[in-house]
Amino acid sequence: MIRDSLRWVRSSEYGPDRVRRVHLAALAVVCLAGLAVAILATELFPYHSSNDDEGVYLLQAALLLEGQLEMHAGELADAFRPWFFVQDGGRLYSKYSPVIPAMYAVSMALFGEPRVTLVAVAVGNTALVYLLGSMVFDRWVGVVAAAVFAAAPMTLLTSSVFLPYAPTTFLNLLFAVWYLRGVRTGRLRNAVSAGAAIGIAFFARPYTAVLFALPFICHAGWSVLRSVRGRWWQRGFRPLPDPVRRNVATAAIGLALVGLTLAYNARVTGSPLTFPYAAFAPLDGPGFGHRELLDHSLEYTPAVALEANGAALWYFATRWFTAGLLGTGTALLGTAVALWRWLPGRDADGERERQSDRTAGLLVAALFGSVTLGNVAFWGNYNVHAGIADPTTGLLSKFGPFYHFDLLVPLSIFAGFAVAVGFRRCRDAALRSRIAAVASPRTARALVLSALLVSVLVAGAANAALLSAPVERNAAHTERFESAYEPFEDRDLENALVFLPAPYGQWQNHPFQALRNDGGLDGEVVYALEGSPERDFAVLDAYPNRDYYRYTYQGAWTATPDDEIVAQIEPLSVRSGERLEGTTTVGIASRVDRVRVRLENDGEVAGYTVANPDSELSIGWSLERDAAGGRNGGKNATDARGSVALNRSPNETVSFDGADEIVLTITQVQPGGATYTYRQEVTVRPTEDGVEAIWPPERTGCRLATDCGTEGTYLPDRPETHSQWETFETRLEE
Repeated sequence: MIRDSLRWVRSSEYGPDRVRRVHLAALAVVCLAGLAVAILATELFPYHSSNDDEGVYLLQAALLLEGQLEMHAGELADAFRPWFFVQDGGRLYSKYSPVIPAMYAVSMALFGEPRVTLVAVAVGNTALVYLLGSMVFDRWVGVVAAAVFAAAPMTLLTSSVFLPYAPTTFLNLLFAVWYLRGVRTGRLRNAVSAGAAIGIAFFARPYTAVLFALPFICHAGWSVLRSVRGRWWQRGFRPLPDPVRRNVATAAIGLALVGLTLAYNARVTGSPLTFPYAAFAPLDGPGFGHRELLDHSLEYTPAVALEANGAALWYFATRWFTAGLLGTGTALLGTAVALWRWLPGRDADGERERQSDRTAGLLVAALFGSVTLGNVAFWGNYNVHAGIADPTTGLLSKFGPFYHFDLLVPLSIFAGFAVAVGFRRCRDAALRSRIAAVASPRTARALVLSALLVSVLVAGAANAALLSAPVERNAAHTERFESAYEPFEDRDLENALVFLPAPYGQWQNHPFQALRNDGGLDGEVVYALEGSPERDFAVLDAYPNRDYYRYTYQGAWTATPDDEIVAQIEPLSVRSGERLEGTTTVGIASRVDRVRVRLENDGEVAGYTVANPDSELSIGWSLERDAAGGRNGGKNATDARGSVALNRSPNETVSFDGADEIVLTITQVQPGGATYTYRQEVTVRPTEDGVEAIWPPERTGCRLATDCGTEGTYLPDRPETHSQWETFETRLEE
């Protein structure tokens, strides 16, 4: 029975009507795959995902459209450094290859929307799985395989964001299809196309491309050796055997593109053998031992590797492949049946087509080994977990074990094969059973189709249940991004300079991926990181004719979107004068028996205490340049000094040397010891004619602490974010 089913699957004797039906079915699957990705990319990820690598690829795509491989920010590189960009003096370049960004740049140039590339890649991958499944087995197997591939949760979610895994698989699949067509037809153009595809894939992600190509490389070498064996002494290499010609052409084109990769390395990093990712983090590549990326490091031992990869594969099988364990079990069953069919000596009738299909199937099956074993040596499979025992955290919980993305190909093809064989067996059994005695063959087939439909619905329900959890996790991040970007949607910024917070350190687009600069740092809106007072003033000096803003938020930005974020954009200005007089007025809570006023900078402190304050308290203070400060004057005089004093105690002053940050804290204390502190941070510097201050200051309100960061950000225009008695008004005049 299995033999009959397999022969049915292998049959290529389609009539015109059947060929038309299978083509329409394949087209429907491909279109649905593209539609699903389009909906997810626009509805679930309108502001991009929690994986901040997306912004790296999109910024690099924008650079390519401007004819640039790097950004030049000069002495201000620290203020403009994007996430995962290498800083080499004033030069900034991505740790990633330009291939995937170039794919996004195409749709940006043609349509003004990079998500078109996401849809195109999803369509292309699904179509290529159909073609590959058809080459290994049969067109209907190809249709089922394409549907299984397109429905996998990892396919849907990873293909809907600007990450490199689905596009690289597209290039790898092009290589596989063209290579196998070359084996089947002997045409040199297929071999050339295969070499180009795998060469570009190597340029994009070298390790991923090598793991995918390894079975094909082994087959190519074996084919060449077999073809020349016995010919060497008989007639030499003239004419060259077909496998030699094809594989030499594939290797030549592929190696030429490897050379292009090395040339790019030399252009960007200065050495052809130093890849940009290695320039960014030399210990972030494949291998065991000490691995390190930024402030994260690990002793990546084989034991850790096996544990991490074993967990990743288990979660892949149970959560990220179509219908979970049901789909994975079906795929493994299909693999076992096919390998049994391809055992040496079975159906060895010498037919070229049958041998080619066996070869294609064995190469596809070999991907299980090359991709799985190769990934053991890459510590990224540890990093996708936030906790190996918890599949609901970390990047794995939102996109799956994406370093194993290529495994979707053999799993889908062999699952499609198993479904086709199972359908055939059920149909034959129904026709031979007693059902056929009381019903027509058409009725028997209808009953089998009904059973198949029920099975599809069951598998679909299981798949929907698997997909719902990561969709909800990603949706939670999207809701937070929606809150974070709300101020930008309410304000039309033109000729603006916006200072951004840095919750994860001095990186742009980490996490605010949507707030990206253009390649020349001279777009309609320029985004700069908040940093030291000296750097902030340097940025302002570099953009003297723009409107200035500060973007901030109230709340804690962490890897989980649990905390509510309330954001605002605040207009900024630079106040200057010979002497600046400031007033800070704050609201006082009930039952406060004293208030401590403290002015400080770099260890110098001035202050006083107010007993039994009223419901409102005003603090006067002043800024001025020291009379003896600076021999040469000027805004950039390194020896210029200034001072700030509280009007109530003018003899106590706090000095500042060059650009600096003055902190004023107003702490109210209740009899039981509870405190609430208003904190004001003013960035100042002395100038040739007096002093300058960036205004308004950063303001926070903190319970039981004098500094609580963004969790206490005071938002004057959002009264719902603070208590009724909390008021924090500031004024600064010449």
